[in-house]
Amino acid sequence: MTTAPSRSFPSNFLFGAATAAFQIEGAAHEDGRRDSIWDAFCRVPGAVINADNGDVACDHYHLYRDDVALMKDMGLQTYRFSTSWSRVRPDGGALNTQGVDFYKRLVDELLGADILPWLTLYHWDLPQALQEQGGWTNRDTADKFTEYALDLHDALGDRVNVWTTLNEPWCSSFLSYTAGLHAPGHYSVEEGVLAAHHLLLAHGQTVRELRARDESLTLGITLNLTVADPADPDQPADVDAARRIDGQFNRWFLDPVFRGEYPADIVEDIRTVDAAAVAAWEAAVRPGDLEAISTPIDSLGVNYYHGELVGGTAPANPPKPGDAPTDRPGASPFPSHEGIFWHERGLPRTPMNWEVQPEGLTRLLTRVWSEYAQPAGTVLYVTENGAAYDDELVVDGGEPRVHDHERVDFVRDHLSAILDAVDAGADVRGYFYWSLLDNFEWAWGYEKRFGIVRVDYDTQARTVKDSGREYSRIIGARAIEHSAAAIS
Repeated sequence: MTTAPSRSFPSNFLFGAATAAFQIEGAAHEDGRRDSIWDAFCRVPGAVINADNGDVACDHYHLYRDDVALMKDMGLQTYRFSTSWSRVRPDGGALNTQGVDFYKRLVDELLGADILPWLTLYHWDLPQALQEQGGWTNRDTADKFTEYALDLHDALGDRVNVWTTLNEPWCSSFLSYTAGLHAPGHYSVEEGVLAAHHLLLAHGQTVRELRARDESLTLGITLNLTVADPADPDQPADVDAARRIDGQFNRWFLDPVFRGEYPADIVEDIRTVDAAAVAAWEAAVRPGDLEAISTPIDSLGVNYYHGELVGGTAPANPPKPGDAPTDRPGASPFPSHEGIFWHERGLPRTPMNWEVQPEGLTRLLTRVWSEYAQPAGTVLYVTENGAAYDDELVVDGGEPRVHDHERVDFVRDHLSAILDAVDAGADVRGYFYWSLLDNFEWAWGYEKRFGIVRVDYDTQARTVKDSGREYSRIIGARAIEHSAAAIS
């Protein structure tokens, strides 16, 4: 049981939860929505565990009013959701007013509940028709994304002030176009680096256009970031392995956004592996691109789940990978991965085999703040942080309950880690637990549950878990109080 002293949050700190359109909305073929790359990927044999798909998911498209009421009851101050490109501009083409109207209704419901809408424009659901034209390897996709973003601003700009361009471009480039583990499931270093650049270009162009329309908007991007530690800091090969992971996971996205340049050491690392890929990428980076990508932003969303302990030699007992749930073969998402090996450090692990490492979040936030955000005048938010556990629904006192004590401690410990970063000087303004609801967890399908609210996928019944109750209590107190023993 966590027994840390009571600690209060800054007065400007926001408490929220996050979801993504494809993972919760369902209504995959209603009101003009057409296939995204994830609809197509779900039909690839072996790509998603149990051949699960997002056709129904949490049926949030029809149950959004109930879900917003639940958020209000839990005391959430803000809700981070994504809009579906495949619903708003199906096939990347003309505007679909029925799709836009859904998001108008959702935003109105949130505002009526006094919950701040935090809109993410892209959480991986590229229209499949655009993928058939090259997807993110095609520069035109960045222009089409900007058009889609401006359409949504036309519809929602009078009610939505916070706009995030992309969620985790590392995943929608390297994990998707190089490792083959996410849609569209390709295995190409060249496609991965091209996709990464065009995603960042889409981000920069969109920030420029939105800023020109309304200087009062809060604009940003969300990156999934990690802490890469050498297995032995006295071994040069281990230190170099950590450098390469940090460079390909963190700096490949942080450096262009904040410094207007790609990390030169990683460019050369990838050139050693695939010179043709780097040549194609260099040709794709046109004059003016990096100036656009580094357009100043107001907020950086940091998604953190765990760190990486790596070395230059293989350990006797390597940890089991936690990102390949099916038998479909996956490649490394790191173009320069030869001679990098993951090591065990004895930390607790979730059923997805992810380490539970709260102190890594403290180190990550303080590093990103001092090296990137503070010099740029950008504030930080933890926009995703969560864990999947094997929850069980029980009847306790005549009511359904989920006693997820491990997740209770996870939430408390990571919120404490954020306060440690704040105490160290980092300007962190909020926390969004991932996820509000159990949902479609990409290649894991419905096998893993991240929510602080349990979803019965047969009946769509929602049950607030003990972790959700504890989070609600923390929000009400605006403090982490001594222990979590009195959840009721």
